Amino acid sequence: MQNEPIEVTLKVTNVFENLSVPYLIAGSLASTLYGMVRTTQDSDIVAEMQLEHLQPFALALQDEFYIDEEMIFDSIQHNSSFNIIHRETMFKVDVFIPRPRPFLQSQLTRAQRQTFALETEMSAKFASAEDTILSKLEWYRMGGEVSDRQWRDILGVLKTRAGELDLGYLQKWAAELKVTNLLERALKESG
Repeated sequence: MQNEPIEVTLKVTNVFENLSVPYLIAGSLASTLYGMVRTTQDSDIVAEMQLEHLQPFALALQDEFYIDEEMIFDSIQHNSSFNIIHRETMFKVDVFIPRPRPFLQSQLTRAQRQTFALETEMSAKFASAEDTILSKLEWYRMGGEVSDRQWRDILGVLKTRAGELDLGYLQKWAAELKVTNLLERALKESG
């Protein structure tokens, strides 16, 4: 995994940990961790931020990141997303503030801490391999089922983690998320 994206992302997750905000790293960083390596222009973090976290979050990161507090406020109010940009590298971190739902709670419960030996040893919580697949299937569906990148990420995790995945969990949540047909197709294509 490339150092820059993970180093910048861990600066943000460290603040979430200090503020006791439940979070997990998802998206391409998670699919790279479990599947095939690919370059990325941003990272995705799912976080249960509340309004009381806004000021301390912004204060902790304002020296290193471009931050729009109004955008963050709006994202918290509407359960949407915002981004911050690392000034030195211009690497973008997207933070998704989801609506509470059972799948989110399952993801947060199953998040797995991964440790990286960078300048110092750092760690953060990542979505599990199964939850990475399910989230990407959901995004693929919402995006009109046209993103080759999303599909390759899904297949990469399925191929790399074959034999390790909890298929019962995948099937249960695929049904809940209404992506069973996509999961079946991906399982076939990945062998």
